[in-house]
Amino acid sequence: MIESSGTQMYEFIEQLFPICRSITGNGVRKTLRAIKEHLPGLEIHEVPTGERCFDWEIPKEWNISDAYVQDENGKKIIDFKEHNLHVLNYSLPVNKEVTLEELDEHLYSFPDKPAVIPYVTSYYQQRWGFCLPHNQRTQLKAGTYRVFIDSSLDVGSLTYADLLIPGATDKEILISTYVCHPSMANNELSGPAVATFLTKWILSQENRKYSYRIVFIPETIGALVYLSRHINDMKANTIAGYILTCVGDNRCYSYMPSRRGDSLADKVALHVLNHKIQSYKAYDFVDRGSDERQYCAPGIDLPVCSVMRSKYGIYPEYHTSDDDLSLVSPDGLQGSIDTHIDIMRILECNDRYVATVLGEPQLSRRNLRPSLGAPRVLGSEYKMISDLLAYADGKLDLIDIANIINVYALDLLPIVETLLDNGLIRVVDEKI
Repeated sequence: MIESSGTQMYEFIEQLFPICRSITGNGVRKTLRAIKEHLPGLEIHEVPTGERCFDWEIPKEWNISDAYVQDENGKKIIDFKEHNLHVLNYSLPVNKEVTLEELDEHLYSFPDKPAVIPYVTSYYQQRWGFCLPHNQRTQLKAGTYRVFIDSSLDVGSLTYADLLIPGATDKEILISTYVCHPSMANNELSGPAVATFLTKWILSQENRKYSYRIVFIPETIGALVYLSRHINDMKANTIAGYILTCVGDNRCYSYMPSRRGDSLADKVALHVLNHKIQSYKAYDFVDRGSDERQYCAPGIDLPVCSVMRSKYGIYPEYHTSDDDLSLVSPDGLQGSIDTHIDIMRILECNDRYVATVLGEPQLSRRNLRPSLGAPRVLGSEYKMISDLLAYADGKLDLIDIANIINVYALDLLPIVETLLDNGLIRVVDEKI
């Protein structure tokens, strides 16, 4: 795998954590420029305000430089510069004095999680507001408060980036992640970090069978924009796709299927999870919440699923200030990238094979079976050779055979190479 990438990904998350991102604006651009330093071939695109993407329209661009609430003594009791979750994301600018009663109409907190700052957004309806721990909110005293938000909502653009990596065929594997949340480590930054270093691994591989489409977008609106611009190519060429999100903690793995649940992407993900991961939680598509909503929508129907650690919306720190740098770890990130590398490796080698001789071949003549016939001397390698040959009918792919004989597909690769070298199987020629 990639040496020390867990530590490198964690350090990358530390670098990106302070940036205030949203679905548009300079925070997204700064994040994408940092990713491009690792991936020089990354192309950054701007989509103008007002452009239609299916049923949606690109909103005005939002940027913010400062925000706070001051009490009557001039003390800042809520300060954007202390934590960027303190401001309702996409807030209108404001600069005025208000009573506590009016201020409270613009405050957001989680009573069931009274010690955290919640992450709250208002992308498509104009309002202003502040977010704070519920414990602090209940302690505010009657009086006059100064509210100040130095933000802008202007005609501008939405920013996304992609990288197309060519292979021997135009058929593609999609890797998609989002870059639109402010300072949250697992929900926001673990996905781009793992996607960046996974892409570096893909670029390092020679003789790639498949092409790869790597996409860094704002969630939801970004996926809709990207699909509206590339839907024909993606529908024609995508054989499997994965959304990278919530992949940085050390907790149980999670699996979100595609809408139909029977795609090649699902098949490979489940094979890796069943053999590589001791336990994981499988969800139904009705539990969806990220960009699988767009990629798998009726009429689009791309084969896209997700292998996560703690699923979005489930873990207690989700969309709060507790989703900080302590929630992710180098080990958690390393486990996620290793899992996705295995998925890519299996996709690359998942051919169909057919035996070239009728009946069982004489393996001992090729030194592939002990000449002594006692069953006890026949090891596991011979068993895998024999079993692979038994199912090499040209109809089953490598994962099908591995599932039938309960062997990890990557463990079968040396056997496949041996049988190919001895002319006992051949790859079924097919249009990929």
